[in-house]
Amino acid sequence: MDHYDSPQTNDYMQPEEDWDRDMLLDPAWEKQQRKTFTAWCNSHLRKAGTQIDNIEEDFRDGLKLMLLLEVISGERLAKPERGKMRVHKISNVNKALDFIASKGVKLVSIGAEEIVDGNAKMTLGMIWTIILRFAIQDISVEETSAKEGLLLWCQRKTAPYKNVNIQNFHISWKDGLGFCALIHRHRPELIDYGKLPLNLAFLLPTKFIFVRTCPLRPDEKAIMTYVSCYYHAFSGAQKAETAANRICKVLAVNQENEQLMEDYEKLASDLLEWIRRTIPWLENRAPENTMQAMQQKLEDFRDYRRLHKPPKVQEKCQLEINFNTLQTKLRLSNRPAFMPSEGKMVSDINNAWGGLEQAEKGYEEWLLNEIRRLERLDHLAEKFRQKASIHESWTDGKEVMLQQKDYETATLSEIKALLKKHEAFESDLAAHQDRVEQIAAIAQELNELDYYDSPSVNARCQKICDQWDNLGALTQKRREALERTEKLLETIDQLYLEYAKRAAPFNNWMEGAMEDLQDTFIVHTIEEIQGLTTAHEQFKATLPDADKERQAILGIHNEVSKIVQTYHVNMAGTNPYTTITPQDINGKWDHVRQLVPRRDQALMEEHTRQQQNERLRKQFGAQANVIGPWIQTKMEEIGRISIEMHGTLEDQLNHLRQYEKSIINYKPKIDQLEGDHQQIQEALIFDNKHTNYTMEHIRVGWEQLLTTIARTINEVENQILTRDAKGISQEQMNEFRASFNHFDRKKTGMMDSEDFRACLISMGYNMGEAEFARIMSIVDPNRLGVVTFQAFIDFMSRETADTDTADQVMASFKILAGDKNYITVDELRRELPPDQAEYCIARMAPYSGPDAVPGALDYMSFSTALYGESDL
Repeated sequence: MDHYDSPQTNDYMQPEEDWDRDMLLDPAWEKQQRKTFTAWCNSHLRKAGTQIDNIEEDFRDGLKLMLLLEVISGERLAKPERGKMRVHKISNVNKALDFIASKGVKLVSIGAEEIVDGNAKMTLGMIWTIILRFAIQDISVEETSAKEGLLLWCQRKTAPYKNVNIQNFHISWKDGLGFCALIHRHRPELIDYGKLPLNLAFLLPTKFIFVRTCPLRPDEKAIMTYVSCYYHAFSGAQKAETAANRICKVLAVNQENEQLMEDYEKLASDLLEWIRRTIPWLENRAPENTMQAMQQKLEDFRDYRRLHKPPKVQEKCQLEINFNTLQTKLRLSNRPAFMPSEGKMVSDINNAWGGLEQAEKGYEEWLLNEIRRLERLDHLAEKFRQKASIHESWTDGKEVMLQQKDYETATLSEIKALLKKHEAFESDLAAHQDRVEQIAAIAQELNELDYYDSPSVNARCQKICDQWDNLGALTQKRREALERTEKLLETIDQLYLEYAKRAAPFNNWMEGAMEDLQDTFIVHTIEEIQGLTTAHEQFKATLPDADKERQAILGIHNEVSKIVQTYHVNMAGTNPYTTITPQDINGKWDHVRQLVPRRDQALMEEHTRQQQNERLRKQFGAQANVIGPWIQTKMEEIGRISIEMHGTLEDQLNHLRQYEKSIINYKPKIDQLEGDHQQIQEALIFDNKHTNYTMEHIRVGWEQLLTTIARTINEVENQILTRDAKGISQEQMNEFRASFNHFDRKKTGMMDSEDFRACLISMGYNMGEAEFARIMSIVDPNRLGVVTFQAFIDFMSRETADTDTADQVMASFKILAGDKNYITVDELRRELPPDQAEYCIARMAPYSGPDAVPGALDYMSFSTALYGESDL
């Protein structure tokens, strides 16, 4: 490449007219250049045993010019002409100029005639071109070259010195301190820098150039010539600096990786501790006795789902991303893979997280079941109390009545009346048998459902049953007594008896009707409430017949009264066979009529509530049926993006980030669905026929979607890191992706071992089972039987990667140690930055070789440990 044609050359080579104008305006510069260039030429000509005194006169015959070029290039030029004629001189100078041109240098307006004629301007310009080509052009410092590289070298070498600020090659050097700093940096024994005056003259060893006091504005070319000599003279020191830079780079990578490992361990420990504390709370199944307490538990669980868990989901996702990034950086820097502490692997965290979600699911199901159970228990307990109260009200005084001895002094008619009355009582008693059985059945169900107040229920039920058995025994005993007396009694009043027989069932029917009309109910669907409404309408349809029966019963009583009034029977105005009076029947009948519209209102309100519940079901189902498929579609689209090859990796990364943004913008719809789900739970709705999606499905899908997009973005970022670190071009990356996709037959984003073997064979690998097993151990260290795209890229670029090795680091330390097998503390602190020097001192083992000295450190074992199993 022609370096003098590049833009770099134009930055430091002045145009001819500018150079000429400067010379005319400032003769001091011409004098300084003449002196500087003469000294530079002599520093090389002395190697051939000669020198020049006048730069424009001594180069006129071209002989010393050709000799100078041979010395600085190390090449032989054409044989010079030894004649004294002008043509011989021009020929020699042309040979020198042709040689310069052969090195890629364009000589502007410089001809052999001007050199032969002793043109000072042209001669100085030619010498400056030679200096640029052979002393400055090849200087390179940190990706900068020539003038910029030389200036950067000066700035770095003089940075530690006060009052030295190198910004150019003229004004910055006028006080001479820049030269002093360069010499003191590399040869401190030559100069006591702290005692130097400004604008001083100084002397290097004989192999360097003698420099006098600089003018007000030193000539740039002269300064660059001096500094280039220093650069080449001190080039040996540059190797040590390069070695130190390499060590600093390696140590910086190692320190960064250690910090990432510590961060991972802390984050993993915190997350596992939170899971350990949370699971026992979710596994606690201690039941509560009241609905209010269970509702509070449900509200606590909702707070956990809304407030406490989402940040932990983000921490878990970030932990996986940090782990993958760390492993990628370790692979790129040739370090061994990071193995977390026992129990803190990503798989361990995933297992713990799975246990958390399993406990969470079981806890929610338990909460809902407990709420259903308590609701059922409250309903049954209220029903038990109502029936028990009605029964106890009915049995009140019955035992005393059955134990009366009134039949002993009664008349025959009274005895018959007592017998009929007893028969009516037995009929009433039989009618109440069903209620007693219902009470016992409800009490048994409350026990089976573990009702918290079961002891009091059992005690009350047992009391009712014992009383019922006693009533049965007393009833049988009284009947036997009345039947014995019946033989003595004949008169019987059929009307009272008929009244009693018809009034008792009717009274019982009315009590049952009142009980049914006041009975509480619980339903969960419109169909159930419609069933209750239908039954109620059927009941109302029986009211006309019941009214006829009531009127008929009242007619019997009226007939009895008529007979009493007609025949003046002394009945004391009461029916001896029953205690049910017409007033009782009318009062209960009026009560039944009042309860009917109340029941209508209750059923209507429940019907409205069930319609609202149905609206909530439909509203939730409509949203869930949109969000569920949307999540599934986004999961599939992310999968396709991760295996397609549209554009560069940066394009794919931008596409994925835009995808991530659109997904995050969808979060309000998830929150809206959460709100609908909360309304459904608060309404105690337990099923929904309008959708197959539950809120749990949506939550899990949403969390998986966020994790998948974050993981996919991280994979592409790691691919970019790998590409840039390994020097892989976009075309190579596309070829890798095409090969991977072709052999990823299942389209899962991973190749199994057989697909990977086929891929290697197609790429020209000829290997046996042992070699293939070795390769699989590299690309699948966890022995999962699959190869990811990241592992595939690492493998394909591993052999050609330009990465640091233990041998390179060891060689760098050897340079710093002056080719010794050990290094001292002073050498480390002199060549490395303080923090990294102390890092090496703290970790290097003492050197124990035969050439060891006190305080010697073993840099070889330290370098090996950086790339192997180590406690560093």
